[in-house]
Amino acid sequence: LSGGETFLASWALAIAISREIARYKTYEFFFLDEGFGTLDEAALDSALSVLANLKNEGKLIGIISHVGEIRERIPARIEVTPGTGGTSTLSGPGVSAG
Repeated sequence: LSGGETFLASWALAIAISREIARYKTYEFFFLDEGFGTLDEAALDSALSVLANLKNEGKLIGIISHVGEIRERIPARIEVTPGTGGTSTLSGPGVSAG
């Protein structure tokens, strides 16, 4: 499998397992850590369509990604900006200075 196919296979398995678990325990949050950079445009469109469907089912979806198309197509995001000395600054909806 190519990198993109491996990501999609892993992702499909994770979604299937989470749906099986949901039969016994309700969950409201789905978290994805990178992998979108390995997808071609058609696969990325398909993945984003699946995410939209999960959102429509009431799931809150967290994505970690550096892929520009993700940033362009998902407007609600929290951005992490690296600082000095190992610190970072967060910005976006729901982020407050603390």
